[in-house]
Amino acid sequence: MPLNLIKTYSQLLDIVGLTVQQRTTSLKGIFKRDIEDNHNFKFQNKQIRPLKKEGQDSMDTLFHHLTTKDDKDEKGNLLGSRSFELARSQRLHWVRHHIEERKKGNVVIFSFKDRVKGKNIIRTYIYDVEQEYVIILEPQRSGTDYYLLTAYQLNEPRGKEQIETKRNRKLEELY
Repeated sequence: MPLNLIKTYSQLLDIVGLTVQQRTTSLKGIFKRDIEDNHNFKFQNKQIRPLKKEGQDSMDTLFHHLTTKDDKDEKGNLLGSRSFELARSQRLHWVRHHIEERKKGNVVIFSFKDRVKGKNIIRTYIYDVEQEYVIILEPQRSGTDYYLLTAYQLNEPRGKEQIETKRNRKLEELY
């Protein structure tokens, strides 16, 4: 849908009622403009790159993480698959807005040491308190660039509570 290309923060993309192919085409257009073809995609003067996974196209993987969420069983256990999520997808164009730090109030930026697969990993969070929206970056080992991991609305049970806990236990320094 070409009108989605003129949507701005805090509007939502119009993707409800589109076929899967139309929706994907519209979202890919936003993704290409804001992220994939944006050579000046930087956060605080550090280049943002997609996380590389062996045997996978890194831009496709990033697009997938920005428009889908993990599938879980009734007990909340991860199933190893992902499904389209409307809330993430409707806010895809918000990523660039926040990365470029266009919103001045009610945004908290902090780093936190997450426990991921048995390892401590430092991640940087851009948290739009008003919209309950989070972008997660991971500093590269070099310290000169970031990986963009994902972005989502805090619409899951305990999601806001978890981000507030991380915020309250944030690291002294921003990584």
